[in-house]
Amino acid sequence: MGSRSKLDLAYIAGFLDGDGSLMLQVKLRSDTSRGVRFMATLCLYQDTRHEDPLLWVREILGIGYISHRNDGMTELRINGFASIQKVLVQLRPFIRFKIVQADALLQACTLLKLKKIRELSEQELRTLVELVFVIRNNNYKSNATLSKEVLLDRLGLTP
Repeated sequence: MGSRSKLDLAYIAGFLDGDGSLMLQVKLRSDTSRGVRFMATLCLYQDTRHEDPLLWVREILGIGYISHRNDGMTELRINGFASIQKVLVQLRPFIRFKIVQADALLQACTLLKLKKIRELSEQELRTLVELVFVIRNNNYKSNATLSKEVLLDRLGLTP
């Protein structure tokens, strides 16, 4: 990787630090054996009038999709455990302000890309629950309503 590539990755990491979010969401699902589905997302936000940097980031990373919200904002979203892991490994050396979230999401993606949720041990599930709340508690705002107790119960991890 040449200096140009490192410079691009440093810029993208700075963009993520300022106008991005890292999320490990838990979707309640009655059609799965565990009753939940984990979803990893890296998202960058920009006013739609100035969306060109998001298009550039998508081109550099070669992944993600652009969506236009009704509130005049545009998002570049990257989903999937393997995709998030690949991007975070590249950006990790340059992230400064969202390092706790990045490390937690990287750990979760590493685990979740290797095993299906029904194959995870009790300890691995407990680790994932902790990582969900590490990320949530270090983000600026969370509209999440799912408590740790409810999630543990859903996963059959209550004493």
